[in-house]
Amino acid sequence: MAIIMFVDRRNEFEALRSRLTNDEFELIVIYGRRRVGKTRLVLESIKDLKHLYFLATETGNIRHFKAEMKGEVPNLEHTSDDWEAIFHQIEGRTVVIDEFPNLIIEDPTVVSQFQKIVDTHLKDTKNKVILLGSSISMMTDRVLSYKSPLYGRRTSSMELEALRFRYLRDFFPGTGWEEMCRIFAVTDGIPYYIEKVRPPMWEWLEDELKRPDSFMRQEVDFLLKYEFTDSRTYRRFLEAIANGNHTPVEIRNYTGMKHSDITPYLRNLMDVKMVIREIPVTEGERSRKGRYFIADNLLTFWFRFILPNRSSIQEGLFTVDMIKEDFNRYMGKVFERIAREFIIDLNNNTDKLPFRLGRIGRWWHREEEIDIVGLDQKKKRAILFEVKWKDLKKGDVKRILGELERKSELMGLDEYQFEFGIVARNSTYKEKYVFDLRDFDMTHFASTPFPKE
Repeated sequence: MAIIMFVDRRNEFEALRSRLTNDEFELIVIYGRRRVGKTRLVLESIKDLKHLYFLATETGNIRHFKAEMKGEVPNLEHTSDDWEAIFHQIEGRTVVIDEFPNLIIEDPTVVSQFQKIVDTHLKDTKNKVILLGSSISMMTDRVLSYKSPLYGRRTSSMELEALRFRYLRDFFPGTGWEEMCRIFAVTDGIPYYIEKVRPPMWEWLEDELKRPDSFMRQEVDFLLKYEFTDSRTYRRFLEAIANGNHTPVEIRNYTGMKHSDITPYLRNLMDVKMVIREIPVTEGERSRKGRYFIADNLLTFWFRFILPNRSSIQEGLFTVDMIKEDFNRYMGKVFERIAREFIIDLNNNTDKLPFRLGRIGRWWHREEEIDIVGLDQKKKRAILFEVKWKDLKKGDVKRILGELERKSELMGLDEYQFEFGIVARNSTYKEKYVFDLRDFDMTHFASTPFPKE
């Protein structure tokens, strides 16, 4: 098993430990996309506890469990081949079943079996059971939903999400912010992918894509097949969004499907956290102005740069120059996400903003867009930011701030007082709310995450 650095999991670690060290029965469900660090979190949390860890496969799980645990549990190999009998033998231990969806694939009745085990044998004990799963669709539908036999039995559930951008510094302590932005644009905050990078990023990427076993070549197809039987259609939807089609009409035209047919696909992609729907920050949740975006950078990068170059990669003709030609434009959207995290960090940990933000998001209307809008709705104040993955001079800064002032008049917030700012890759001219990568060091972006060993 690959060793993934354990960073940015303090809250999850402490919440899990409190459950594992109490005197009550716990059935804990932890889920999240592949490679996000679920297993590492659990193993860190149980390493000083008496436990059994089992990684499920698609076949032969009871037999494999008994064979692997016979050294830990006396007489287990002589126990009958059913989970109820097995749990009779393993009381007093924390039991971790990783990739629980594989048990469901092998035997769909296993969820009902676990319900019976909880109700009959475990609910009045101090036993702890942790179920892990990377198939978000199966975990939410078969384990967590109200129609699941386990509904009402779990005592805690946790969706583990990707690391925030700032924690890349713990993986690359000697690397500059600009290089870390590029790495984040390829790996997102997925620890498994981040661990594979060896800066400088461009050299690593060129070498990585020459490898026939490169995760960059295979991973996205695997992720789609892991979640969906009709993976080709879902791949077409992601390809559409990655290539700049964000409205339902644009996605419909790209895929060639009827409008009524695209809604279930988009809903399913959102359910498994591959796609997000955003609305303008000034709109309500029911707004018809929603746009769809791919939720993580690895997927976007793959559809933008790897899929179109698959043949040249396969034939050994690929060079990263094919990516560099369009990479700065691609980085624009990635940097918007990084800048939004930076503004939130400024808001929460410094006094560098004119007021405390109560809401933050993007805004658009027709062809007009504002990258970041921070609102104090009670006091009717707003600060607007343009995000630029560019090197700016004084003239650029003045022009951009002027454009933001013009756009503010289109927002329909006539009662609001406005401030304007920029987050750029670099700016040779600074005003009060003009920031660049050098300012990342003044926030918690530069802090050391927990824990290090």
